[in-house]
Amino acid sequence: MPILPPPDNEYRGSRIAIWFVWLQIAVNLFRGWVHVFWADSGAGRIAGIDLSHDGAPVISLLAAVGADQLAWAVIELGAVLRYRRWIPTVLAFLLAKQVAAAWLLWVWKPLGVEAPGKFGALLGVPLCAAALWLSLRARPEPAR
Repeated sequence: MPILPPPDNEYRGSRIAIWFVWLQIAVNLFRGWVHVFWADSGAGRIAGIDLSHDGAPVISLLAAVGADQLAWAVIELGAVLRYRRWIPTVLAFLLAKQVAAAWLLWVWKPLGVEAPGKFGALLGVPLCAAALWLSLRARPEPAR
C-alpha cells in the first residue's frame, strides 16, 4: 500500500486561494530555512533578540519551529501540485495555526520583542480566513 493516495486535483474553489497557498509555501520555506540553517536561527539578526546570555535554548527552539515550517511547505506543495481537493482543509489548518499563534504571541504569552513573526501572526489571520473563504466558493461551470 503506498503512503500517498492517487492524485486528486478536483478543486472548484478560487484560483486566488491556490496562489495564496503558493505564497505560504514561499514564506514557510524562507522562515524554515532561516530558523533551521542560520547560526542564530534568525533570533538575533531578524528578531533582535539578545542572545548574549544563554541564547542556545532560543536558537534551538526556533530551529524546531523551522523544521515544522519546512514540513508545512511540503504539505502545501503537495496540496497545490497533486491534491488540490485538500486546499480548503490545508487552509483551515493554517487559519487555526495563525489564530493560535496570534493569541499566544499577543495575549497568553506575549513576545517581548517586535519580531516579524509577531506581526505576521496578526496579519495571517484575516489573510488565511479570506483564502479559506475563497477556496470554499465554487467557481461557475465553464460554458460548453
